Amino acid sequence: MSVIIISMANEMSLVVLKALADPTRLHIVEFLSGCACGRVNLLDDLGGVEGPTAGEVCCHITGADKINSTISHHLHELESAGIIRLDKRGKTTVCTLIPASLVGLSSHLTSLANGEIKTDCC
Repeated sequence: MSVIIISMANEMSLVVLKALADPTRLHIVEFLSGCACGRVNLLDDLGGVEGPTAGEVCCHITGADKINSTISHHLHELESAGIIRLDKRGKTTVCTLIPASLVGLSSHLTSLANGEIKTDCC
């Protein structure tokens, strides 16, 4: 019987990969990435919300005017995976990409591609 040891980096990469494997979630991440480089200022000078809201994400993905339960589910899955942050501002939820999660995944995959992760292969 062999034992599989999963490192923390592998576990984090697995969570992010599983979240991004869904085409809708990947499309949401792509949309957020294009919104001010994935970063938003939560409040403008007048106290209003700036940046992509959950409703705007839903509108972009589905064409619907307001958030629906499917897009809400996808947003929460991305948040659980550490890919985005959801900030409640009154009745509005602002969605922010967390670039470090994608950079971490990219670094892990690059290490795999370059053979930098050593294992007992036999």
